[in-house]
Amino acid sequence: MNGQKLSLLPLQEQDFETANQYRIELIEELLSIGAALSSSRDLDKLLNLILSKSREITYSDAGSVYLIDKNDQPTKLLFKVAQNDSLENFSFKEFALPLTTKSLAGYVAITGKTLNIHDAYQLASSLPYQLDKSFDKNFNYRTRSVLVLPMQDQNGQIIGVLQLINRKNHPDLKLTPENTCNYSQGYSKFEERILISLASQVAISIERNMLQESIENLFEGFVKASVQAIEARDPTTSGHSERVAELTVKLAKEVNLVDFGPLKKLWFNKQQIKEIRYAALLHDFGKIGVPEAVLTKSKKLYPDTLEIIRQRFAVIRRTLERNCAENKFSYLLHHPHHEHFIFNHFGCPHCQKLSKFEIELDQGMEKLDFYWKLIEAFNEPMAYKTKEFLDTIQEVSQELSALSRYTYEDIDGQIRPLVTKAELDQLMLPKGNLTLEERAAIESHVTKSYEFLLQIPWTKPLQNVPVIAFGHHEKIDGTGYPLGLKGDQIPFQSQIMAIADIYDALTAADRPYKKALPLNIALKILREEAGQNKLNQELVRLFEQRQVFQILGHLDS
Repeated sequence: MNGQKLSLLPLQEQDFETANQYRIELIEELLSIGAALSSSRDLDKLLNLILSKSREITYSDAGSVYLIDKNDQPTKLLFKVAQNDSLENFSFKEFALPLTTKSLAGYVAITGKTLNIHDAYQLASSLPYQLDKSFDKNFNYRTRSVLVLPMQDQNGQIIGVLQLINRKNHPDLKLTPENTCNYSQGYSKFEERILISLASQVAISIERNMLQESIENLFEGFVKASVQAIEARDPTTSGHSERVAELTVKLAKEVNLVDFGPLKKLWFNKQQIKEIRYAALLHDFGKIGVPEAVLTKSKKLYPDTLEIIRQRFAVIRRTLERNCAENKFSYLLHHPHHEHFIFNHFGCPHCQKLSKFEIELDQGMEKLDFYWKLIEAFNEPMAYKTKEFLDTIQEVSQELSALSRYTYEDIDGQIRPLVTKAELDQLMLPKGNLTLEERAAIESHVTKSYEFLLQIPWTKPLQNVPVIAFGHHEKIDGTGYPLGLKGDQIPFQSQIMAIADIYDALTAADRPYKKALPLNIALKILREEAGQNKLNQELVRLFEQRQVFQILGHLDS
């Protein structure tokens, strides 16, 4: 507007040319305000924009915006924003006020009536509202003209109040308690009408913004509930999704700070960071479709399988004891009359025979005890196919072979193996605690997560969440799953999440099938994975150099 601020003098006080130019400028200004209100997505910024634009077109020295808070009871009036041109170093903090008709803003918020006051110090005492002069006293200010307008949404509900203070004669004036009455004036009816119209538009923008915030809060709640649903099925990994999200977001932010090397060209904006966070929080949601027994399996054998084997051992022990007793009884039955038969006398051949039955029982029991300890030892999962594991197999290979052939007679008289081939195969797993079929079931969670996330109608800024989560188990060299993607085929955000996911899996203290690894060992494994072209080397280096792990309270050792 040619570098000059718009003047809202009544049209009858202007000549025709000036009035026409005024109309054009006013329309342009209102259109620009409308566009600015529509583009703002941050409530605090929106409220400050509303106030500053309203003050600008009315030459207002100060002003404030209030919003009605119905979340708490009784309903409160939130003093959200305040601005003042004449006070130096003016600072403001949001606070809540009781919603009553005693204050100017409260009266307008309750009644919906506009207040246009020429001098707030001259209000009649009979009025239900009065100016609170504490601000003027505390800041050495003089409030004179005041325009207070309700902000109503499309349904006519009052959502807040816009308050303008001290309509100046010229926008650049600085007011003091001494000159306020000379340099300020009341708000005209024309200005009032313009601001009422603007306040309606403002209310719609605020409502839209609050609705957007409400939707975001709703979705945030949905995500948290989804994470809780995952963890309810697998309590042993409680907190894993949140920790992975923290690590992933932190590493992504560190990428933004890199100003050299291959990572320099990468940068994530605020929405992309949010996208990464949601993908990390929901990356394991597909585990909700994995059988719970597989998901919570902590040993090589399922607990009920181990219990069945233990019951077989109990049956065999009872059988050995029974056979020993029956053998003794049968022998005594066939040798009833011997004068020199003396129990527990090793010089007696009959005692030696009975003792042999006892020795056979003890040997049988010892063998069972050995086999049971062997099963317990091999039931523990191995983190890696270690030399110790291979040596152990070599040492007990004969016993394992004998165990595989060991049979017993069950209560139905059927001859059955003490340990089935499937059970022995489970015990002989060289790494981890899962069979190929069980591992496939676990790995299917990635595809299940992807299929679930595809069902959510993501907004455009978050549309890559499913793809990012889908790639968190892919490896740079193509040995990952489920698609076997290589290098740049893997979304960079997924490469970041892969490091966070592996690090937390290594250091988590809540996994029943393994102990938490010390920080230095976990970092060493990450470096080895990067050296084998499994993980992004630059990201692993950044993860360690910037000590991203400290966000979880892990200190470098």
